[in-house]
Amino acid sequence: MAGQQFQYDDSGNTFFYFLTSFVGLIVIPATYYLWPRDQNAEQLRLKSLRRVHGRCLWYRLRLMKSQQSIIPTLKKVALLFGWAVFLLLAYKVSKLDRDYQEYNPYEVLNLEPGATVQAIKKQYHLLSLKYHPDKGGDDVMFMRIAKAYAALTNEQSRQNWELYGNPDGPGATSFGIALPAWIVDQKNSMLVLLVYGLAFMVILPVVVGTWWYRSIRYSGDQILISTTQLFMHFIYKTPNMNMKRLTMVLTAACEFDPRSNKEATIRPTDNVEVPQLIRELGNINVKKKEPPFCYPYSFKARVLVLSHLARMEVSENLEEDQRFVVRKSPALLQEMINVGCQLTMMANSRGGFPAPRLVTIENCMKLTQMIVQGLQETKSPLLQLPHFEEEHLRYCISKKYKVRTLQDLVSLKDSDRRSMLRFLGEEKYDEVMGVLGSFPHITMGIKLQVLDDEDSSNITAGSIVTVTVTLTRKRMANQGDTNKAKTKVWQSKNKGAKKTAKSKKKKLTKKKALPAPVKGKQANGNVAGNVTSAAKEEDDEASDKGSESDEGETNKDSPSERDDESDKQSDTEVDEGGGDDEEEWEALQQSIQRRERALLETKSKVTHPVYSLYFPEEKQEWWWLYIADRRDQTLVSMPYHVCTLKDSEELEVHEAKAMVDNHPQWDIPDTEEEDEEQEDSDGIEESDDEDEDND
Repeated sequence: MAGQQFQYDDSGNTFFYFLTSFVGLIVIPATYYLWPRDQNAEQLRLKSLRRVHGRCLWYRLRLMKSQQSIIPTLKKVALLFGWAVFLLLAYKVSKLDRDYQEYNPYEVLNLEPGATVQAIKKQYHLLSLKYHPDKGGDDVMFMRIAKAYAALTNEQSRQNWELYGNPDGPGATSFGIALPAWIVDQKNSMLVLLVYGLAFMVILPVVVGTWWYRSIRYSGDQILISTTQLFMHFIYKTPNMNMKRLTMVLTAACEFDPRSNKEATIRPTDNVEVPQLIRELGNINVKKKEPPFCYPYSFKARVLVLSHLARMEVSENLEEDQRFVVRKSPALLQEMINVGCQLTMMANSRGGFPAPRLVTIENCMKLTQMIVQGLQETKSPLLQLPHFEEEHLRYCISKKYKVRTLQDLVSLKDSDRRSMLRFLGEEKYDEVMGVLGSFPHITMGIKLQVLDDEDSSNITAGSIVTVTVTLTRKRMANQGDTNKAKTKVWQSKNKGAKKTAKSKKKKLTKKKALPAPVKGKQANGNVAGNVTSAAKEEDDEASDKGSESDEGETNKDSPSERDDESDKQSDTEVDEGGGDDEEEWEALQQSIQRRERALLETKSKVTHPVYSLYFPEEKQEWWWLYIADRRDQTLVSMPYHVCTLKDSEELEVHEAKAMVDNHPQWDIPDTEEEDEEQEDSDGIEESDDEDEDND
């Protein structure tokens, strides 16, 4: 039986095949994923947004970044270098001679295939005279000639050649290793071992360990676990959290601590610049000693947030730190909302501690809007518009116009609006109207159903009600002159909205035992509106219909007539019931199909850019939708973060998943008790006329 041989590549040819394949596997996918996309497309997109967003801070920073960034150029150079190496290796491989060639005795004897025995003997005789070693010929060539002659004339040799391709019979199977032989050369053994040890015992463990220890510090939303635990502690401790307390908790996040986040910085100049800002703000209680609010990083972050809301100018160093804090805040506030919802579910399922109040959740949403717009809660929403200053508001709130909100401004007749805004030039007026027209106009429709009941519109106590909410987004410019006497959903709040683009719809479904007010709120600007559920009215209508039917039944003349009519009515009800069942079954199947499509489909969270004069990065339109009981100040459904409301789409809001109660972040000390008086000791003064969401 033939043996097996393993050998390294002495010539180095097979190693080039391996190296070419390895480089190709890296270069081809890297080019697909890392090659810079068309920069012209981004420039065209920015150009299209210039008319509306040209004065926004994020827009100006994006233009500067696109002009100064050399990262796309470096990516192109690296990828082109990789392709050059790949093509060079491919060219090298194409020029390599094949080590293995099929043995053909006819070629050795310079004969045509199928030559006769006489022709073979004659050719062998001529070549022997030429290459025989005794006559001064090449002994190697003579051996080949003799072997070829035997393969064609000797029966056994010919049979071996036909079966194994070799006149001598089967040879040893050879396996080549695509590495050069010098790697296993004893002279280079120490160097090779050193490289292997460095790569697999030092570099690889360090890289994997660094990635692992960094990843376990963050949640799925890239928020530090320690920050989530901090939020959990303070929301548990203070369920009814007002705006000033909320600001302190937000700025105590570990993302702003240089010990936990290398992006955060504490500068030596902070000892001079931060106290100066405190004096200008005038409402910071520096005697607050509760940790971590008294720590320097938390104190600095709180001052930067408050100065951002007050639209104060800061030094160049503090401006960079302020942009970092402001940029991080919306994600942190969303995490606070998630934590509040988790505590609400835990309080409802396990009990033992009070659930966070509704005002706490809504204050998180309000603060997100305030930070994105760089506007204090008590300020006029008209200051979101370009060229509007405090001194201009007196023209708007005069008795003649009484314009206090963006909706009021849209509702004015064009002539009155031009007269009121006469302090603006023609060019500035057109810019203001362009921005105002790009803001979103959100309407909300509500449909209540009991899907598993024969009469889906008949809602009784204890029924599982499916609440379907339809959000419709239109541009405020499409509303034209609205009638101020007619109250719309989006006019029910005293804050303006701030977004761009086209009409859109979205359906959200939520199953709850009892209907309650449904609230929609914008994640990065203003309140979208709120609609009170019409469940009670539908109940009354259903009851009235039922009583009329009963009266009709009792007015029959005789029992026989009643029996006949009852049979006819039963047949009719069966027919109608069958049709209703089919329609209900069809609706259920469509709902299942939509759910399956939603699981497979990944929707983009890029909706429409928010008009924000002072926010340092582009912010997309996102919304919150939830059902709340305002009398008890509690959530009925968890806030649904609507991040894909762009054009037209449908999705369902499902029941909250079961809570995991053994996670480390739920380890709240048993000695903690509710501290309602904590609000009075907060470090920020608050206006007495604080506005709440009472829609």
